[in-house]
Amino acid sequence: MAHINRKYIDKHWLMFILRGVLAGIFGFLLLFGGLVDLEGVVAEICVFLLFMGIVDSAGALYSSTKKHGWVNSIIDALIDVVAALTLMFFARNNLVMSLVIISVYVFLSGIIDIFHGFLSTVDPTDRFIRILVGVFGCVMGAVIINAGSFEIMTFIRFFGVYMIVVGVTSMIYGVHNRAQEVEDRIARKEAARKKGTKKKGKR
Repeated sequence: MAHINRKYIDKHWLMFILRGVLAGIFGFLLLFGGLVDLEGVVAEICVFLLFMGIVDSAGALYSSTKKHGWVNSIIDALIDVVAALTLMFFARNNLVMSLVIISVYVFLSGIIDIFHGFLSTVDPTDRFIRILVGVFGCVMGAVIINAGSFEIMTFIRFFGVYMIVVGVTSMIYGVHNRAQEVEDRIARKEAARKKGTKKKGKR
């Protein structure tokens, strides 16, 4: 399982960077965009989550054709899409429902990141990043659910902070795995060169 998911990560470093950039930009807009209309903000969150679900689904589809690990992307896509549709149909103008749905989404995302960290990664740096963002998600989920006692849109700003952290860590994750892929490629070429030199020496 770990080996398959490692191959998936190494082959999909660009997807992690793309998700990181999108999450970071969206989090920045939530945090500093001055958005105050609940219905408008919820609609934008729905669009963002649906788009992220599409990205994850496309990644899972590609992975299935290459026999790489694809279950992680399916799980991430399902959570994004279910959260978006629930917000869209049940919480467009309902502050309490919006708060609950977003907090549950953040908390579940954190739990899944922790599981990914322990079960789906073999590199210590990758594991640390996934567990770190997972723990942060669990904490932010609890913070958001208790944000109702503050200003009406405070919980949206907390969600924005979470998205920025997810964006930054995803980009670091993708860049790190890209570097690993390059290092592995160089190591394989070097090993092949030494093997070829050794064979020539025996002749």
